[in-house]
Amino acid sequence: MRSSHILALALAVGGVGLSMLPDAQAQSRRAVREQAEAAMVLTGQIHIGTEGQVESFQLDKRDQVDEAIARFLEGAVQTWRFEPVRVDGRAVPARTPVSIRLGGKSMPDGKQQITLLAASFEEYKDDAVDSVTKLQMRAPAYPEDVYRAGGRGDVLLLVQVGRDGKVMDVATEQVNLRVVGTEAQMRSIREKLSRASMAAARKWTFKTPTAGEFKDAPSWTLRVPIHFALHDERERYGRWDAYIPGPRQQAPWRADKALSADANADLLPQGGVFMADAARQGPRLLTPLGG
Repeated sequence: MRSSHILALALAVGGVGLSMLPDAQAQSRRAVREQAEAAMVLTGQIHIGTEGQVESFQLDKRDQVDEAIARFLEGAVQTWRFEPVRVDGRAVPARTPVSIRLGGKSMPDGKQQITLLAASFEEYKDDAVDSVTKLQMRAPAYPEDVYRAGGRGDVLLLVQVGRDGKVMDVATEQVNLRVVGTEAQMRSIREKLSRASMAAARKWTFKTPTAGEFKDAPSWTLRVPIHFALHDERERYGRWDAYIPGPRQQAPWRADKALSADANADLLPQGGVFMADAARQGPRLLTPLGG
């Protein structure tokens, strides 16, 4: 879900972690700014009342978040209203994790415009029996030449799993880079991170559903986020991160699916696997993000 809810702050978006590859200096700063997007992903827990109102919101690692941004986010979340969570037809109090993406843009007057862009209530549960879960998933190897060049990025995979829990097919949905280079350099890094991720994914195995509406499906498509980061990369929670978004593309076996329906896919928590064709998990938000 998206909103144009905005906060103007006298904060800088400097130091957002977007490094330059060799030979990229030829690109103008303006060209880099036009490509890059500054974002901050924050997480927390929401307690929902029986009428769908937000009873409380706890922002994770609040001491690492700028006070003005924390107060802005807390105020916005308190205005949210959810569809009541029901158990056996009766509305009950509920708790949900949330991942929220903020967008930041520097304005001509030196202030920063903060926009509440998206929220996800997805949660991976390793013991779930009504969805595909992890069995063996070895992390992909960091391509050596990309690592030496300081290349960093996030890969979003689509993985087709058969009824035996083995991978039938795999495709890369998107690669977002946290490094700037020439068009050829960035294309090369995207391809190498994509190939490394898909090579690892082909060896993964999963536990298939034994209950629920998807248990008899002939196959399942999973969305899996993979993060490539350098060992000396500092903890960036509560800080702005810049990235160069890559093109979105659909897996061949899902050619009839609309990419626009997956707009919040890059908010999925790291370390989980998520069924791409199932309804979004978690409570349903009824109000706009800005209340």
